Amino acid sequence: MTETQKLFKNGQIASEKSPTLRQADVLVNEKGSISAVESYIETKPEMDVIDCSRKILVPGLFDMHVHLREPGREDKETIETGTEAAINGGVTGLLAMPNTTPPIDSGGMVRFVLTLAKERARIPVMTSGCITHNRQGKELAEIADMKEKGVVMITDDGSPVANSYLFRRALEYARNFDLIVASHCETMELSADGAMHEGKVSYQLGIPGIPACSEEISIERDLSLAHYTKARIHIQHVSTARGMEIIRRFKEEGVHVTAEVTPHHLLFSEEDIGDYNTAFKMNPPLRTKVDNQQLLEGLKEGIFDIIATDHAPHTTFEKNLDFSSAPFGITGLETALLSLYTYLVKPGKTNWNLFVKTYSAEPRRILGLPSVEIKPTHPAEFIVFDPDVTTIINKAFMRSKSVNTPFLGKELMGRVEKVIYKNEILLDRLQK
Repeated sequence: MTETQKLFKNGQIASEKSPTLRQADVLVNEKGSISAVESYIETKPEMDVIDCSRKILVPGLFDMHVHLREPGREDKETIETGTEAAINGGVTGLLAMPNTTPPIDSGGMVRFVLTLAKERARIPVMTSGCITHNRQGKELAEIADMKEKGVVMITDDGSPVANSYLFRRALEYARNFDLIVASHCETMELSADGAMHEGKVSYQLGIPGIPACSEEISIERDLSLAHYTKARIHIQHVSTARGMEIIRRFKEEGVHVTAEVTPHHLLFSEEDIGDYNTAFKMNPPLRTKVDNQQLLEGLKEGIFDIIATDHAPHTTFEKNLDFSSAPFGITGLETALLSLYTYLVKPGKTNWNLFVKTYSAEPRRILGLPSVEIKPTHPAEFIVFDPDVTTIINKAFMRSKSVNTPFLGKELMGRVEKVIYKNEILLDRLQK
């Protein structure tokens, strides 16, 4: 596309700073930065004018918990397909998890993945590194080397670090290198061969359950160690109300803890599994409707700092196995904005400012990245979102290699029409 000034006319700007959408014109210059945001900007012949009447301009989203699967499981996802899926959902930056094959547990692996990302991704990709070598929980990974090569966080996501002494050492090393330790909280002796939340529905379906205390005990331990070591810790994909309350208590005590909640733990419960539908199988598992409600309240209160999808692609063959044998995980990059708008923002259960704060601004703040805002001098990095149309989630819509989502075949409110990143329009549904 020829580099010209782009004038986005009559849009409504969403911001973390206000629950009210601001009507304005946005001018983006040839270099890809925002020149002006005014109630009215005069149209000139050299401008490429884009009518945004009744459209919402949303700062580019950032997902802090994404599985890209490359290297090793390119049949599920690649850096290229995963980042295209991100763009399809309005996500303009992400942090990849290190549980690839082989895992990202050394400086060499970090360099390899970041080089691939620069070659194949149209948006910025950051990567985390493992806490332990080969994610086996026996000895620390090459934390200093990974930090030097560019990781901003370490995690054995997908598995907990069961050895308390080893986890303490990881926190101390990470503190010295100014790294965040992200924790997948699970007590494996309690989870055992469980496949869903342990409760009335698991008993009815005859599926081994994972009790809520499996997660809660681990949260308590990890935050106690973070308190002791004075390290930065991030609790991943919290699924229980009691786990959330543990986090609240440690925050009040001054522990440097941040926490995330996923769209699926806000929107779905154990009751949605129905007739053994593996699209609803994830770890931590879906809990109760009471948990859904209380987690949403925790998001509003600020106990949860961010929304993250835990985008976990799997092949159709794997997900077509019986419920106990199928892998945990669902995709989320392409449906997060649409589903949260449909079920939370549009009905008035939350506002745009909370969504922008938790899925755009706060993840970047946690990672020390520049802010993304729709205001003068900032790089243009935003979405044009149409709230008045619908999107059908089908294989034709999706850019991910995998379609393991409970939204498959469903119609969601809203549509991501354009994704602007600096001087490029990465996605334009109105131009075929």
